[in-house]
Amino acid sequence: MNKIALLSPLNLLNGGKIMKNEYVYPAIFSYDEDGISIEFPDIPGCLPCADTTEEAIKNAKEALGLHLYGMEEENEPIPEPTDIKEIKIENNTAIVLIDVYMPTIRERIKNKYIKKTLTIKSWLNVEGEKRRVNFSGLLNDALENYIAANPTP
Repeated sequence: MNKIALLSPLNLLNGGKIMKNEYVYPAIFSYDEDGISIEFPDIPGCLPCADTTEEAIKNAKEALGLHLYGMEEENEPIPEPTDIKEIKIENNTAIVLIDVYMPTIRERIKNKYIKKTLTIKSWLNVEGEKRRVNFSGLLNDALENYIAANPTP
């Protein structure tokens, strides 16, 4: 990869690896009586489905983004998309170009809330409830401040 590609605004350097900000892949929409199945010829295992074309496009974008995010996280090579002129399709199928903007997907996944069970002293619970404390919000704020003040060694 040349230096120009490294400096391109379409790429992101993360922990020594280059990640593109945008991907566009061809998807094959197969229309059947029971719905639409979607296949990405270049991304094995990414197989969403839907009932309508509108839903198929939405589901294809979401599935492709999540699949590519997983590949990035696992440091798997991300293949170049096949040119749509090279894809052969059958009856009741259509090729649709699906684009995903990865910074939005990465941010959404990293900021996803998870349920965490914890234990606090009884009196803290009583006093916090009296003050209508949002325990989750307070813990998030406290952890963010703690992590900012105590970087990983």
